[in-house]
Amino acid sequence: MAAPVETKVKASTAGAYLASFGLLEVLVEVQDHPLAIGFLPDAIEPFVLALVPAGIAFVSGWKARHTPRL
Repeated sequence: MAAPVETKVKASTAGAYLASFGLLEVLVEVQDHPLAIGFLPDAIEPFVLALVPAGIAFVSGWKARHTPRL
């Protein structure tokens, strides 16, 4: 019998999906805005922008409760 998927995994997956889906357009606009991240070198900008969805996934997984074990 397969073990249930933990609530933390579901929450972080949903957070990553919503962050990438909902914030993708915003991140593209920020990337093109010179005052927002223009102080960073061009080679580092994509990595910094990729931290936003990763951070949302981390926080949503961290805040969710563990699935009770039987």
